[in-house]
Amino acid sequence: MAFIPEPISRFFHRTASPPHFYALANRLIPWLSVLLVLGLAYGLYGGLYLAPADYQQGDSYRIIYIHVPAAWMSLFVYVVMAIMGGIALIWRMKLAEVMLISSAPIGAGFTFIALVTGSLWGKPMWGAWWVWDARLTSELILLFLYLGIISLYGAIEDKRSASRAVSILALVGVVNIPIIHYSVEWWNTLHQGATVSKLDKPSIHISMLIPLLTMAVAFKLYYAVAVLQAAKLELIKREPSAQWVKNLLETSA
Repeated sequence: MAFIPEPISRFFHRTASPPHFYALANRLIPWLSVLLVLGLAYGLYGGLYLAPADYQQGDSYRIIYIHVPAAWMSLFVYVVMAIMGGIALIWRMKLAEVMLISSAPIGAGFTFIALVTGSLWGKPMWGAWWVWDARLTSELILLFLYLGIISLYGAIEDKRSASRAVSILALVGVVNIPIIHYSVEWWNTLHQGATVSKLDKPSIHISMLIPLLTMAVAFKLYYAVAVLQAAKLELIKREPSAQWVKNLLETSA
């Protein structure tokens, strides 16, 4: 890798080796799964039971413990995909291509959950299931980008060519991420402004904030587990005749 120190370059090349990645994923998934279960258990218990009711919204605000982490993850996963797309285009790294396409269905799921839970919250708050609000519209565009990447990859038979095409689409679509994030500041919108990521202090009580942040970490752990599992399967599908795959099948037989 040009402009990268030799030790770091060797580390990346070794990690990107399909058999090494497969073995590493197998070691990480059980530990990440345990942390995921613990995080979800505490986050849901803290958010749905321990946290007090909101003085304005009552108990209906508790949907934020699903909606907000899902919305954050919808942006986070797409940024990861764009980074993987850049790596794939510049260094032709197969694992980056695999991570990109393996992330797309997971990111689409997070985006769909964010939109649905947002509508469920919007009905009692705004009196409508959907409004063409700047934040909601740009989030819907994000869902279409995810679906477009999935469809484009499936439509091209040569997966190396498909990976290059979706890498370009991921990089082009990343312009939508700052639009989503800053939409509540750039336009007059019904959507609530930032309450957690403000520079001075969050506009949410600590008893509500801790479960919310715990759920955000749990959602990231879920993404890690899910993308590692999906990437393992994608690597096997891409390299069915590779010696390491044959050895893996013989070991598991």
